[in-house]
Amino acid sequence: MRWILGFCLTFAVLAAATSLSQQRARSAPEILRISPTSGPEGTRVEIAGIDLEGVSAVFLGTVSAQFRAVSSRHLIAIVPHKSTTAAISVLSPAGRAVSPFAFAVMNDPRIPDEVSYKASYVNSAPKPENFTSARLWGIAIADTRFPQFRSAQVQVAWTRLSCMVDGHEVVLNDDSNRLRGGLYLREPWFGGHDYHEIMPVTLDLQNQAVVLLVGERADRVWHFWSPSIRASLPLGRLAGCTAKARVKIGPGALLQMGFDYWRSASEPYGRGGNNHEAGASDWFFSSDGWQEAIFSDIGGLRF
Repeated sequence: MRWILGFCLTFAVLAAATSLSQQRARSAPEILRISPTSGPEGTRVEIAGIDLEGVSAVFLGTVSAQFRAVSSRHLIAIVPHKSTTAAISVLSPAGRAVSPFAFAVMNDPRIPDEVSYKASYVNSAPKPENFTSARLWGIAIADTRFPQFRSAQVQVAWTRLSCMVDGHEVVLNDDSNRLRGGLYLREPWFGGHDYHEIMPVTLDLQNQAVVLLVGERADRVWHFWSPSIRASLPLGRLAGCTAKARVKIGPGALLQMGFDYWRSASEPYGRGGNNHEAGASDWFFSSDGWQEAIFSDIGGLRF
């Protein structure tokens, strides 16, 4: 009788172990397809597969990607900054799965290689609760591959930063014919530190605009910001802010817009974590006429 009970107990243990092993095998993730299969940084990629509910990380090659689980068979990931063509992989406690083919990172070829953010992005981390101010900024450069790049220029007629607070638009800064800024190292991008020269500007009285002769210092990033005082955010429920500039971008020039949240209206720039980048726009290119360059973080990261 004892040997029968022992046999039954042993059989039950083995059966349970086999069942657990099979369950673990079944719960290992699998990627069946990705869509789209190519695109620039910031592309929204849908990952279809099996047993994806336990996924804790998504990678493009070795670069971690932000993602959101929709269901056990569906994830959405964002192609990360400074990534290159590689397979997409997902990681869960049950195992790792790799896409059947690589995602091809294809940034706009009009954007020089040394540029940091080659496509628009919205910071997935919201502004810190104790940050109470904001300031817009822009970046203008010359494309040295353009034959007449030394004549490249950008005209800025006005800049404006507004925020949506309690469902209403509140204008923080509205400046015409004025800019502040500096010339920063271009390679490596911004030089990894705050070294810069004062940004020279020329006034175009006919168009009531500031002219940035970016081709004359094509080795620099022309980084400008609002000339008025850094504005305090209004009290209330903040949905986000929008930076705008009315610009005329000449042949061989490029421009990008963004803005930062700041700890306070008077906090100086430094390495103490006193500013928080909200994100950056896509790059704007030359056109025959004036255009509005816009960036907004309203709505946050769009999965």
